[in-house]
Amino acid sequence: MAKIAINIATGSLQKEEIIVGIDLGTTNSLIAIIHPETKQPVALKEHNSASLVPSVIYFDEAGNVTVGEEARDHLITSPHQTIFSAKRLMGKSYQDLKNHASFFTYKIIDDNSESLVKVQVADKFYSPVDLSSFILKELKHRAEHILKTPVNKAVITVPAYFNDAQRQATRDAGKLAGLDVLRIINEPTAASLAYGIGLDKSEESIIAVYDLGGGTFDISILRITGGIFEVLSTNGDTYLGGDDFDNAIVKHWAAEAGISDEDLQANKSLAQALRLEAEAAKKYLSDNDVFETVLHGDPLVLSKKTFEELIATFVNTSISCCRKALKDASLEPKDIGTVVMVGGSTRVPLVKKSVSEFFGRTVNDSVNPDEVVALGAAIQADILAGNNRDLLLLDITALSLGIETAGGLMDVLIPRNAKIPSRASRQYTTQVDGQPGMRISVYQGERDLVKDNRKLAEFNLSNIPGMPAGMPKVEIGFLINADGILTVTARELRSGIEQSIEVKPQYGLTDAEVEQMLLESITHAKDDIAMRAITEARTEAEQLLKTTERFLQKNATLLTQEELLQTAASMQALQLSITMNDKDLIHKKIEELNDISRPYAERVMDEAISKAMSGKKI
Repeated sequence: MAKIAINIATGSLQKEEIIVGIDLGTTNSLIAIIHPETKQPVALKEHNSASLVPSVIYFDEAGNVTVGEEARDHLITSPHQTIFSAKRLMGKSYQDLKNHASFFTYKIIDDNSESLVKVQVADKFYSPVDLSSFILKELKHRAEHILKTPVNKAVITVPAYFNDAQRQATRDAGKLAGLDVLRIINEPTAASLAYGIGLDKSEESIIAVYDLGGGTFDISILRITGGIFEVLSTNGDTYLGGDDFDNAIVKHWAAEAGISDEDLQANKSLAQALRLEAEAAKKYLSDNDVFETVLHGDPLVLSKKTFEELIATFVNTSISCCRKALKDASLEPKDIGTVVMVGGSTRVPLVKKSVSEFFGRTVNDSVNPDEVVALGAAIQADILAGNNRDLLLLDITALSLGIETAGGLMDVLIPRNAKIPSRASRQYTTQVDGQPGMRISVYQGERDLVKDNRKLAEFNLSNIPGMPAGMPKVEIGFLINADGILTVTARELRSGIEQSIEVKPQYGLTDAEVEQMLLESITHAKDDIAMRAITEARTEAEQLLKTTERFLQKNATLLTQEELLQTAASMQALQLSITMNDKDLIHKKIEELNDISRPYAERVMDEAISKAMSGKKI
């Protein structure tokens, strides 16, 4: 794909296209650019405001969306309608989150399945992609207001351990917000760029990036040689961050006041008020010894010593992740040249002290830890714009590559702008009992429906042993070698049956065709994503109807007449909703059927277990 050099040296921002760097964070998000005159990365802010935009989304009664500081004010007054920490939901199913459900004051849908989690506000259902797109839309709007020019292209950062589903979800959120996401880059790579590490071509160094944000922690060990960034190892915890420090304080105060977890669950406003006071205490204790305030007439007190005792386990967990990352990279703490600190939670003195002691050196926190990732993303954006030719960007794929899944949807395995050589794989299963084969159709393009993309190849994986639907595990692997040749392999893991096909390089597309495909993907983004959402909802509904039907055939005698009638009526309503073009209605009917079937499904399961266990000693 042709690179277009963009010159913004003149400072006439209105005429030139800008590529922005975005840090989409759990607690706060922000946007940065390379300043046209100073050539330095700067976080965008209005003259009197902060660069940080709280990653909080408020839905009013009419369904209007507010993002940022204004939305944050609704955390206490309207906790059910105010979403925070949406990044923690990215690419997750309810099964991933069920142990943390009490942390969220809004309604997360438990459909007891492996499908992506949804958030319910009033009668509407939002995916993590929808929620993140609202934040990105707000950032885009702010940037356009400050720069007085359209902003359509961005580099967005993600934690290094984000898996394919989470990266794809971030990319989709950008697309939905009207952004052409040129690259998803790892936060540690962005941070090291912002510290100026790797900008000197003759430099060779091994660095550790310790990133403790609001909701996530990761440690990455990077080798930087001649401007090439190589992640040697990464470790972390998707559920460790400043949120957990706040939560520990809330639990401590609640225990002192004799407030149970159940009380906090029932009183969301109190839970949020305590959470916000806890956040204030954490920040205050970075420079002071005792925090004191009054909430609803009751005093809240926290000493620095108690705070450090409350968070010691979390800090120790982060250090054991550092230990594992070093072990995976076959390195010792002494091998690390620089330890770079990223994320607002690294301001906590205990964190700095523990990290310094572990690595045996003073940490480098000279760049604002809140802004460092966005600043690095802006530097990366500048490289993509062709203005910085000192850093090597490895060759990349011009368009996304993926396969067709249920409902004619495109499932991307290798996103566009992925480095070449590149490898990705994902597991799929059958939809029909005894299904003997699976057709693998390979596509290239950015649209959500395969009919709008370009078909590259197709082959059949046959002789799958007869098994119930959902039992076979078919792993589809994509491998692009250094010459850009794509090999697609399909393997049924239980039986070992395998089939593969080679797809020739560059796939015969001209630069103009690639540009056209990218343009169409942005023009139709809203319709595409709406169509994907309704197709996925229908597929989910059809699967649930099949599963319920099978369950009833087996266990009808164990259900009461009323349960059978309620289930039949609910199944009929769900069947009818599938014919409508309303994803929220389908989700609502799925939820209603789940609510009816969950109690008796659990009862039948319990009875089966006690029957199986009777007479057996454990």
